[in-house]
Amino acid sequence: MEIEMKIKGLVMDPISKMPIVLLEDRRGEKVLPIWIGVFEANAIALTIENIPTPRPMTHDLLKNILAHLNIVVDRIVINDVRNNTFFASIHCRHAGGEMVVDSRPSDAIALALRVNSPIYVEHEVVEKAHGLKLDDNSEAGESLRKWLETLQPEDFGKYKM
Repeated sequence: MEIEMKIKGLVMDPISKMPIVLLEDRRGEKVLPIWIGVFEANAIALTIENIPTPRPMTHDLLKNILAHLNIVVDRIVINDVRNNTFFASIHCRHAGGEMVVDSRPSDAIALALRVNSPIYVEHEVVEKAHGLKLDDNSEAGESLRKWLETLQPEDFGKYKM
């Protein structure tokens, strides 16, 4: 079963200094943190903050190509997590048929934001993610989990690289 989610925010992991995209279900009951790369975080942040770029970024280019080919992105789905690595798929429609394309979650999210398609996470992934090791040091991992659980809207200000 797929759970529709939205982006709660982008934050920096205080331990690893890596960006985290936080997905939250529509009821605000479940939050899924996904560590992503700096460039992908920047691509997501530019869209969230409505910052125009002088030239198309990679995800803008992909959006433009899909539009020219009359391919519609129906949804993206974060569909698996293995060894602390998340997997996603982009579900598209073209000429009456469906295509599913493998993707990194961060790229799928950046594209979904640009084409206004919904973001889903498989229920099993949300359940598995609660058991993810947040850090090799269990005390730091617990500290990070508590920090993620207590984040407030004011903690999400402008994303800074």
